[in-house]
Parts: sequence; structure tokens; C-alpha cells
Amino acid sequence: EQVLKQLGVPMATAVDMFLRQISLTGGIPFEVSLPKAPIEINADLMTTEQLLDALKVGYQDVLDGNVQDATTAFAAHRAQRR
Repeated sequence: EQVLKQLGVPMATAVDMFLRQISLTGGIPFEVSLPKAPIEINADLMTTEQLLDALKVGYQDVLDGNVQDATTAFAAHRAQRR
């Protein structure tokens, strides 16, 4: 909504533009896909040994105290996305 406001386009107009593009193109006017995990953390692309090694590293981080509570971690994540 903020982007549309900066563009000076009312929400109703944006929705109308979107629906017209669907009619004109015969589909959604942009690619729709699930985000892809980076290769180094995509468990689907890891061997069992690689996955176990990664889990051991994470577990060792916990044992070493390299942790954050969820509230702090999510706040940092939100701040990075802005």
C-alpha cells in the first residue's frame, strides 16, 4: 500500500490494473514461485553426511552459547528487511 501511495496509484486502480493484465495475458502477469533456499542450507541437496555435519555445527553453537532468544532474532530479521 505504501508503494502505491508513493506512485500516486489508488489501491482500487492497482487491483483493476492487475485484473486487466490477467485478462490480457491469460494468466498472472508475473512469475509465482516458492523462494529457493541457498544451496549451502538446502537440505534437499545435501547428502545425509552433509546434513548431519551441519546439524552438529548448529548443536555445537547451542552448547557454546551462540544463541539468541526468538524475540531478539525476529526483531533483527525484521530490521534487516526494512
